[in-house]
Amino acid sequence: MNISDKRATAHPDLNRLYNEAIALLTTLISMPSYSGAEDKTADEIELHLTKHHINTIRKRNNVWCYNKFFNPQKPTILLNSHHDTVRPNEQYTRDPFAAVVYDDKLYGLGSNDAGAALVSLISAFIYFYEDENLPFNLCLAATAEEETSGGNGIKCILDELEPISFAIVGEPTNMQMAIAEKGSMVIDCTAKGRSGHAAREEGDNAIYKAMRDIAWFSSYQFPIEDGAPQPVKMSVTQIDAGMQHNIVPGCCHFTVDIRFDHNYTSREILNTIINHTISSFNVRPNILQPSHISLLHPIVVAGLGLGRKTYLSPTSSDQGWLDMPSIKMGPGESARSHTADEFVYIDEIEEGITIYIRLLESLFKQGA
Repeated sequence: MNISDKRATAHPDLNRLYNEAIALLTTLISMPSYSGAEDKTADEIELHLTKHHINTIRKRNNVWCYNKFFNPQKPTILLNSHHDTVRPNEQYTRDPFAAVVYDDKLYGLGSNDAGAALVSLISAFIYFYEDENLPFNLCLAATAEEETSGGNGIKCILDELEPISFAIVGEPTNMQMAIAEKGSMVIDCTAKGRSGHAAREEGDNAIYKAMRDIAWFSSYQFPIEDGAPQPVKMSVTQIDAGMQHNIVPGCCHFTVDIRFDHNYTSREILNTIINHTISSFNVRPNILQPSHISLLHPIVVAGLGLGRKTYLSPTSSDQGWLDMPSIKMGPGESARSHTADEFVYIDEIEEGITIYIRLLESLFKQGA
């Protein structure tokens, strides 16, 4: 496959990179790496990069590095993906840590989200690592705690990275470009009533109060221009109340997952909730902000030139921590994430490596 121009002889063999990426992902799948406990996969990623004579920097379970001929006078592109996973759900029929290839699919927890994107970005970084003529720098960051938006993930290293011009965040997008991503906020609500005996007209049922607020969360639409997509989506995802069948509950707790775009700030959303509900609530820390990038940005132009499509992503990622332009793009399919018997196609990984390289090559030709 002819990816590069006359400089291709200076780069590693692509077939070798494909095979190494699949081997690395196979190893990573075999190592439990739940958010906050990713030390083994961080070790393995460091070892893989060290084998390519790449010096790494590590903080907690975050590993990052720069191209060999880093020049502070040039802009720096961040290549970021995560190596933590959610916990396997009870519907798995396969061992989530047994990386098995069957029907050209690599099965295993984290294979699709976001192992395929991670190993593809690592391979693209290695491909360009020793290139002296890049018009930009590359910073590869394999980070932790993405699945929980934890404080010991990418958030804790951003101030330690060299200044970043823009970022490619690796997540399963079928190698299309998410040019905007909704922010994410979670609130824990409490409806308060008064306990009493269920057989008598006693008490003030907190469940009924919560139901009124839950109905509002399920139906309220934030004002927006005609024809524009809804800027805020609120979903009640957990509820807990009651001690036993004959006691009117005096308290009902429920949780609301909120996704929002740049049309509304988190403060504006919270003020709206206060004005329309009677339940008290607490906002969980680590609010992820919405992100978006101009269609005229060089990275978007380069992607469109390669036949990539753009879209608005309904899911959140580490993009929410970044204060620079970014796209979300990677092999795999978002709908497979967090599902039982998670898998990624082998050829999706090869395509991911190929397109990442072509994308950066296009920037090379633009002079970044």
